[in-house]
Amino acid sequence: MEIERINDTTIKFYITYSDIERRGFDKEEIWYSRERGEELFFEMMNEVSDQEKFEMNGPLWVQVHALEKGLEVIVTRGQMNDGSVKLEIPLEEEEGVDKNIVDMLDQQFTGEESEDKENTLSVVVGFDDFEDVISLSTRFDEQDVHTSLYHFEGTYYLFVTINDLFTDEEQDNLLSRVLEYGYESDITIHRIQEYGKTILDESALQTIRTQFSA
Repeated sequence: MEIERINDTTIKFYITYSDIERRGFDKEEIWYSRERGEELFFEMMNEVSDQEKFEMNGPLWVQVHALEKGLEVIVTRGQMNDGSVKLEIPLEEEEGVDKNIVDMLDQQFTGEESEDKENTLSVVVGFDDFEDVISLSTRFDEQDVHTSLYHFEGTYYLFVTINDLFTDEEQDNLLSRVLEYGYESDITIHRIQEYGKTILDESALQTIRTQFSA
């Protein structure tokens, strides 16, 4: 892995896909598995910290460039000043930046989300059997919960979005009811939508309940 120190608060490093695989990571899983992507990121940052004495204290701004033979990562550490955070972000062309990874890592370390999604809860739920989806549909009737159904690699996935009409506690309770029949999946909805099959694009639970209520 090649490491370049930009300034006191910014570090840039490049890692090839071959190096990533030698570390025990699959090229595909680092894009679509949050857990494995974060695991690789922490491993790289620990190496950067050891070599360049770059501490990961405070909020971090992360930019990831997907290049032909590897990843270029730029990390900027925020400076705390009187309770506020200052980020001196180097200007870079945005072409080639993977927004999903940037958003995932940025939210992981800053705890910030876009304002319009602040109170919206979206979860991908997997099911061991389609009968579990039917059972859920007959016991779950919330008009302000949006659901869509997909099939990917032999598994049915329900994408559930609970909007901000509900309080955080109500959202948690609604999600708990859904998870009585399925499990929260690590696979992102972007991957499922791109490589899987869309069964019901909207009002999935309502549609299933209507079709199987007889």
